Amino acid sequence: MCAYYPGSRVEISGFAARHYDMLMNVMILGRYASFIWKAIQFMGIRPTDKILDLGAGTGRNACLMARHLSSGGEIVGLDISQEMISQFERNCRGLCNVKIINARIDQDLPYERYFDKVFISFVLHGFPQEARDQIISNAFKALREGGEFFILDYAEFSLHETPFYVRIPFELVECRYAFDFIEKDWKEILSSRGFGNFEEHFFFSRYVRLLKAIRHYESTELQLETDRSYPDSLHKQRTVSTGG
Repeated sequence: MCAYYPGSRVEISGFAARHYDMLMNVMILGRYASFIWKAIQFMGIRPTDKILDLGAGTGRNACLMARHLSSGGEIVGLDISQEMISQFERNCRGLCNVKIINARIDQDLPYERYFDKVFISFVLHGFPQEARDQIISNAFKALREGGEFFILDYAEFSLHETPFYVRIPFELVECRYAFDFIEKDWKEILSSRGFGNFEEHFFFSRYVRLLKAIRHYESTELQLETDRSYPDSLHKQRTVSTGG
């Protein structure tokens, strides 16, 4: 978000915003569409899932996720770039259960225990750590207990140990915040913020990862989820332990 964080390239405008999907496809040699589609398959989206898309961009990801939803599902995208929002609205027109809202994801959000999934794609690396912490807190608060947080972004690796054809493009293209992002232990960070039960899927020689994290209950003891939409006979089946 260039206007808020000097050196970041998360907020995109102008030519790059208008042709973002095409540019991404060129950068990864025509594999962008198939890569995103495969990553979304790993999310295990259910027909009635409610999904929060942080930094939703052009809406391409939201449109792909919406294919898995019934009329009972919902996608809410958040972005601050008006050019991206306009593309989102154009790309997702006709999808009555998909909407975009102009909102900063690095400030406190109003959603509490509403969404089944939170998705963020190639956005988190573009923020300083204090803003990332706020985004993670927003995801935790927005998710129902047992909900899933998906981070599609760079994996953890040492840049100086990568081959030149990876290192040089990274150094030329990426913002300064990305350099510390790839060095952090994100499972450890997320564990300290109430997430666990991690699952990983790697792409592009393990330099890119879809990281899934489950929102734990705020108590480490056995919890009984009081979801009024479930009959009493199912309550026992929805009792979970978050000790591990």
